[in-house]
Amino acid sequence: MMAKFEITKRKNGEFQFNLKASNGEIILTSEGYVAKYSCKKGIESVRKNSQNEKRFEKKVAKDNRVFFNLKSSNGQIVGTSEMYNSQAAMNNGIASVKKNAPEAVVVDLTTTGKA
Repeated sequence: MMAKFEITKRKNGEFQFNLKASNGEIILTSEGYVAKYSCKKGIESVRKNSQNEKRFEKKVAKDNRVFFNLKSSNGQIVGTSEMYNSQAAMNNGIASVKKNAPEAVVVDLTTTGKA
């Protein structure tokens, strides 16, 4: 199985995407977008910005778990990772985004009736 961006619709009607690694794990989740077009632009931003180490912002949550945000050139967050229990696991997540995002296929689940 290849890595993929899955576009889904939230309960509030907004669109979002998840970047899933080839093993099916979600490695990056987007914000909510009002328009599907904007969601697709977000995917393109992830493809581009994931190749720039400086775009990954490493953070520590209140419970001391770690996560990262991927930011665009204007500083806007285009995706957020899951929570990790270690720096090493988070660094593996970043490496996975870098590796998978450029070639990941886009699957629009909002048109299949499954979302």
